[in-house]
Amino acid sequence: MNSKQFGILLVLVILLGGAGLMIYNQRGDSWSGGSETTGQKLLGEFQINDVAHILIRQGSNDLNLAKAEGLWRVRERGDYLSDFGEISKLLIKLRDLKVIQKEKVGPSNLGRLELAPPGPGSNTATQVELRDNGGKAIRSLLLGKKHMQKSNRPSQFGEMDGEGFPDGRYVMTEVASGNVSLISDALGEVEPKPEQWLDKDFIKIEKPRSISVAHADTTNSWSLTRESENGEWKLTDAKPGEKLDSGKSSGVTSPLSSASIADVAIGLTPEQTGLAKPTVVKVGTFDGFDYTINVGSKINEDYILAVMVDGKVGGERTPGKDEKPEEKAKLDKEFADNLKKLTEKLETEKAYGKWTYLVSGWTVDSLLKKRGELLEEVKPEGTSTEIKSDSPAPPVNP
Repeated sequence: MNSKQFGILLVLVILLGGAGLMIYNQRGDSWSGGSETTGQKLLGEFQINDVAHILIRQGSNDLNLAKAEGLWRVRERGDYLSDFGEISKLLIKLRDLKVIQKEKVGPSNLGRLELAPPGPGSNTATQVELRDNGGKAIRSLLLGKKHMQKSNRPSQFGEMDGEGFPDGRYVMTEVASGNVSLISDALGEVEPKPEQWLDKDFIKIEKPRSISVAHADTTNSWSLTRESENGEWKLTDAKPGEKLDSGKSSGVTSPLSSASIADVAIGLTPEQTGLAKPTVVKVGTFDGFDYTINVGSKINEDYILAVMVDGKVGGERTPGKDEKPEEKAKLDKEFADNLKKLTEKLETEKAYGKWTYLVSGWTVDSLLKKRGELLEEVKPEGTSTEIKSDSPAPPVNP
C-alpha cells in the first residue's frame, strides 16, 4: 500500500467514525433530552436507615413492609416477620439506581409505557413509596414497562427468541410529571405479594426422643420412642404380632428438621383451616423441647399447621472423674455456650405459636403415615415358600 492509498483509507475511517458518532448522539439526545441527567442517581441522596416503611401498590393491591419494635414485618400477614435480607437488598438497590436515558412523555403516551397513574385499570404503574418512622414519604417511584433485551439465542422450539429478557425498566419519580427515565434493572421482585417477603424460617426439631401421631381414626395412631440419640426406635404400644419396620419408619424419625414456611394463613376460621379437628403430632427431644403440631387441611400442595413449643433447658454439667483443670474449664464453657444457644432457640420457637402457617406437603406427608404403614408385613399362617407334592418324583434319565 502506497502513501496515497493509505491517506484515502484514513480519511474514510475518520468520516465513517464521525458519522457513527453523530448518529449515536442524535439517538441519545432524542431519548435523553440532554446528557446532564445520564448516570445520576435516580432517587438522589437519602439514608436507607431512615426508611421504616415500604409501600408497594399495584392496581388495587397494597403491600406494607414496616418496622415494628425494631423488626421489619409484613402487615398483610398479621405483622409476621419479614425477610430482612430481601428488604435490605431492595433498599440498597433503590438507593443506587442510576438514570441511563431520560425523556419527556406526554400524558397520552404514559399508558404505552405502563406508567398511567396508579390505581385500577390497565397500563397503570406500580408505586413504591419509602416512608420514615413518622409515615412521611422520603422518596416515591413509579415502575412502568420493562425494557426487553432481544436475544439471538434459539428458543426450546428451535426458533429465535423474539421476546428476549428484561434488562431495564421505564420509571418516573414524580406522579404525572411526564419525566420518564430508563434504568438498567427490571426490579422484577417488586410486587405486592406478601408471601414473597416473609421470613421463611420455621421450627427446627433436633435430637427427637419421642414421636407420636394421633389420627382422627385412632386405629391409625402410633407412638415411637428411643432411649438415646443413637438408639433404636421402638413402637411404644406394640400389639401382639406388630413389629416396627425400620425402613418404613425412617421417614418419620426426623420430623420438621429442615422445614420452612410457604405462607402465613390469615382470616380463616378453624373449620376452614381444618384445625377444629386436627391430626396432632407431638415430639419430645433430648434437649428438653416439647413440640405440639396441629395439622389441618391441605390446600393445593401445602398443609395448614399450628405449632406450640414448650420445654425446659438447663441443669448442670457433671464433671468427669479424671478431668484436669484446663479440660474442665473448656468443657464448662462449651456447656454454658450450648445452654445459652438452646435458651435462645426455645424463646424464638415459642413465638411461632402466634400464627398459623402453610407448609409444603413434601415436608409433612411422611410424618402423617398411618400405623400399618410403619409395620413389617405379617405373612398369613400356614404359608411357606417350600413346594410340597404327594406324587412321586419323576425318574431321572441316565
